[in-house]
Amino acid sequence: MSEEQGSKPAEAGDTAVEQLDQQLPPDEEIKELEKLLATEADDFQARCRLGELYFSKGRLDDALVEVKKSIEMAEGVRAEMNRSLAMYYSNLGTIYATKGMMDEAEAQFKRALETHGDDVLALFNLGRVYADKRQFLNAKTYYERLVEVTHEDPIAWYNLGGVYVELDNPQVSDYNTIDMAMQCYLRTLELDPKHLEASFKLMELAFNHKKPELAIKIMEEAVEQNPDEPLVYYNLITAYDKCKMFQQAEQARQKLKDRFAKRSKDAEKA
Repeated sequence: MSEEQGSKPAEAGDTAVEQLDQQLPPDEEIKELEKLLATEADDFQARCRLGELYFSKGRLDDALVEVKKSIEMAEGVRAEMNRSLAMYYSNLGTIYATKGMMDEAEAQFKRALETHGDDVLALFNLGRVYADKRQFLNAKTYYERLVEVTHEDPIAWYNLGGVYVELDNPQVSDYNTIDMAMQCYLRTLELDPKHLEASFKLMELAFNHKKPELAIKIMEEAVEQNPDEPLVYYNLITAYDKCKMFQQAEQARQKLKDRFAKRSKDAEKA
């Protein structure tokens, strides 16, 4: 047999499966593929080919196992591709939003969620888009899904709390969501005890809904967590004054003075 008629060497990019298919009869190819998969179980092409060979030899149970494994691997690849594709749609939406093209941004965020329903960036941005439009029921849908996906993210809980506050307004909806809003702010502080905005919002809600003990507790904890932030002292003093706790208010004033007098001295020494 001449060199032209002989089998050509494998070119770069030829797979082991393609070479086996060209060179071996079915029974030997099966053995080689089984050997290959014993050490490289994630070789998708090898597994697909082995399933085909099992089927051609009437080994239906073995073929069934291999085809199921191939499907599982393919589904895993597709899921990963969908996550990546959703991220790109979300990035495109973010660019549109930055350019002020909000309709285009909204469409891309929705497309991201159609591709992968748990895309965090798309959920966050759609919640914000609808909150900015004052379409709070729509914002609620996306922010509620966001806290399911990112249960440990204080920003997600804080934003959901703000939507619940808006929905409690009778001019906006028939929902009674103020307790849910307060729970969201409490969860925010549980995850991020230094979150000042959540502390201030919760204090305000607690006073508005006749829960002064909660307001005091929240602001006392805020001072402990943010001892170098004057605003928390002022809010704590205001809370004490509202509750006619004048002695505690005076103690907080003195603590504020002492704290910042010490800071001034330390700054002078430095």
